[in-house]
Amino acid sequence: MAHDGYNQFCPVAKACEVLEPRWTLLLLAEMWSGSTRFNEIRRGVPGMSPTLMSKRLRQMEERGLVQRLRHPGSGEIHYRTAAIADELEPIVRALGSWAHRNIDADVTLENLDARLLMWNMRRKIDPAALPTARRSVICFIYPELPREEQSYWLLCRPGNPVDLCSTDPGHAVDLFVTADLKALTSAWIGLSSLKAEIERDKITLVGDAAMAASIGAWMVRSSYATAPP
Repeated sequence: MAHDGYNQFCPVAKACEVLEPRWTLLLLAEMWSGSTRFNEIRRGVPGMSPTLMSKRLRQMEERGLVQRLRHPGSGEIHYRTAAIADELEPIVRALGSWAHRNIDADVTLENLDARLLMWNMRRKIDPAALPTARRSVICFIYPELPREEQSYWLLCRPGNPVDLCSTDPGHAVDLFVTADLKALTSAWIGLSSLKAEIERDKITLVGDAAMAASIGAWMVRSSYATAPP
């Protein structure tokens, strides 16, 4: 690594050589959030090409950060963070909290991505907090986006992972959430609140009244939303 590293014995320099290649920490964060298959991980880093992601995962495996496992029955490949990577998780979470406290909200909200927002929101939805024990279908609509990118459907079933669809799954919708993308992103990551954005008519709820009234319970916000910005 002498040709592209810092060429210093300093432990901080050595850590940077392992962790600095672009996307490394975001890939680890996505795996800590539960993604293990290639396509799952990629949905959490939508700006990364499949070719670069394959290269980066291979490098991370070589450096002992990631384990590549093949299922003995199906042959399916799964990626898991290794023990030395898991030691970094509280450090990376603290880095995110630092950014949440210190980086201006307008700067944070310059780069909006509905796909990434919905992917992250999906895993924080709490089906047990929904007011019904049956399957619930929630449609999020972002009117300012091109028509083919406007709508996302969450399928919530008690005891099952929440499914995210970008094409109409064909089920009756219980609740429509029409939102300004910036407003919902701001509320979800804790730069504003759901109540404030609803009162400003930046988020509107149409459909099941009980689901609409309990949105603050079942739509669990980002872990960074609990810290003051």
